[in-house]
Amino acid sequence: MDIDEIKKILPHRSPFLFVDEVLEVSEKRIVAKKNVRSDEYFFAGHFPGEPIMPGVLMVEAIAQAGGVLLLRNRKDAIPLFMAIDKARFRKIVKPGDELILEVELLQDRGRIVKIAGTAKVGGEIACEATILAGIRE
Repeated sequence: MDIDEIKKILPHRSPFLFVDEVLEVSEKRIVAKKNVRSDEYFFAGHFPGEPIMPGVLMVEAIAQAGGVLLLRNRKDAIPLFMAIDKARFRKIVKPGDELILEVELLQDRGRIVKIAGTAKVGGEIACEATILAGIRE
């Protein structure tokens, strides 16, 4: 799935769209990619001379990949954070890195869903989190 297909599913847009491509997707799992570019808006202040992707944006990227998984069959729905649990940050993400987002659906209760995901760089976990989201239709 390319960026144009992703934009048909997610309500997010630049500069707050953090999924560039979907590599694989099934009913309960998705693998997506975010290319971390040197011109990302957040690097100007985080941190000058030592650019590091903020951990909260890695969690957002995981959530957006989960959004693609969940919203493929829900037209005009908007996913909203309800809780973030077990968030851990294990590796620094820098410009030029390729962030691989792996997300699994744990529970789907219609308007409330729970996902678990990781963001990896070079096969190593940079971030992991469990997310509870509400789906507004």
